[in-house]
Amino acid sequence: MQRHEILIIDDEQTIRLLLENFLSKNYDVVAKKDGEEALEWLEGHLPDLIICDIQMKPMDGFTFVEKVRQRGFTKHTPIVMLSGNGEKSEDRVKCYQLGAQDFLAKPFSPVELTELIKKNLDPIHYAVKW
Repeated sequence: MQRHEILIIDDEQTIRLLLENFLSKNYDVVAKKDGEEALEWLEGHLPDLIICDIQMKPMDGFTFVEKVRQRGFTKHTPIVMLSGNGEKSEDRVKCYQLGAQDFLAKPFSPVELTELIKKNLDPIHYAVKW
């Protein structure tokens, strides 16, 4: 069975390495340091899921999601947003309005992230297991 590919975008190298190490056991992981680098990579690739930080420069996560949703190929790619800004309701709402599927505040639980990934990669089969 082919492994799912996950694109991680975070300007903090520690978070990128942490996520890469944690997720690479079950997924193929590609990590980028900002939205511009990620958009460039997306020109020739189509990941199964994107995990993106909100607070980044030069392009923040909100702008990145907008751009991803405007492109034909990535229009329906599930996106999980990470926020180091705590549980701000406005940020979460804005992420959903722009087209992100989920929102997770840092520091996050690896177990919760795993469940969000499963839910987004395999929503129907995931529900059937109940």
